[in-house]
Parts: sequence; C-alpha cells; structure tokens
Amino acid sequence: MSEFIPPKHIGFIMDGNGRWAKLRGRPRNYGHKKGADVIEAVVKHCHDRGVKAVSLYAFSTENWSRPKEEVDFIFDILRRFLKKYKKKLIANEIRFLISGNLAELPEELRAQCEDCISATEVFTEKFLNIAINYGSRSELTRAVNALIASGKKEVTEADVSAALYTSLLPDIDLVIRTSGEQRLSNFFMWQCAYAELYFTDVLWPDFDDKELDKALDWFASRGRRYGGI
Repeated sequence: MSEFIPPKHIGFIMDGNGRWAKLRGRPRNYGHKKGADVIEAVVKHCHDRGVKAVSLYAFSTENWSRPKEEVDFIFDILRRFLKKYKKKLIANEIRFLISGNLAELPEELRAQCEDCISATEVFTEKFLNIAINYGSRSELTRAVNALIASGKKEVTEADVSAALYTSLLPDIDLVIRTSGEQRLSNFFMWQCAYAELYFTDVLWPDFDDKELDKALDWFASRGRRYGGI
C-alpha cells in the first residue's frame, strides 16, 4: 500500500445543524451549539493526520438573511468559542486566520478575532482559518479592486491569489460538506479550483474522527492529475 499523503488544506462546509436539532425536537440554535462543540476535535484530528490548514465555513455573506435572533446566537457562539479556544491555539502553535469582512461584525467579536490573529501570528506550521461574513464572489471582487487600486494594469493568477484572504495558505485540496447537500455555496471557489469534493449525509453535529477518516481514505483513493494524463 502506498504511503498516505494528507491533503495540505481541508475546507469544511459545516451543514445540517438546524436539521440535526429539528430531528430531536429542539430549536435550530441548539443545533448550532452542538455543531460548535464538534469543531475542536475535528481540527485536532486533521492536524494529527498531517493536514496543514483547516478552513471552516462559519457564516456566509448570505447568512445575514436569517432571523436576527439566529444570527446573534451564531455570533455569540463564535465569541464563546474564541474565548475558550485561544489558549489552545497558542499551546498547540496553531495560527489563527479569518477570511471575510470583519468590519461588518459586532465590535466585541471583531476584537476577539483580531486578538486571536495577533496572538498566533508567529506560528507557521498549522493553521485554522474561519470564514466569517465570507463569500467567494465578494472576496474575488475585493481582491480585484485592491489590485486596481494598487495600480495594476494587468494581473496574473499569482497576483489574484496573493490578494485573497487565504494568501498565506495552500489551495484547498479537499472540501468536505456534511448533511447531503452537493454544492459549494460560494465557498472559496478560486481556492477550490482543483479540490476533491466529498459529500456525506452525516449532519455536522454527528461528524467525528471516524467520519473524517472515511473522507481522508476516500481522498487517498483519488487520482489527482490536474488536467494531465
């Protein structure tokens, strides 16, 4: 058997929190809380398996259309997660990054994000990137406008990649989407150009090490030719 070569970067579309709660006769926010409880173990197992970077789709630019109560609850979960997780990020030498427009977030959450980014910026081997108020089309538009503002008359693919939120990260090798939906939903479309797409019916709060290993085994079976033979 050939040696397992892990994906350098995994992107998770964490779907199914609301459905998980509904199946148990609980409100959607209960599902979001349980979904947040899964994150730490999944990220740890990724890094233990040799994955360099993990990106989590926490809140999209489209999610603002949800009821305000639910949006506020998601932001509160993120605040509590960062407060709890900051010391572990530092202890495990994980660099924390944000993809998305922080300016539109509540002030306290924005400050916590910036604090975690600053506190871990010396680390270079392991990364946790959370997509908050993120949309790929918005990111690409922002990058193009930044390149125009810098005076660029013509841009290369490398220029665009360097202007994205993920400029410090390798492209995504594997996207894992839970809950049975099979689409990218505006998730890192540039970075996913050659990503393998793994869809599972498992709802995010039920996603665990065993399910992650299934996805990694599937990834290992793929022939990745990048357009070649």
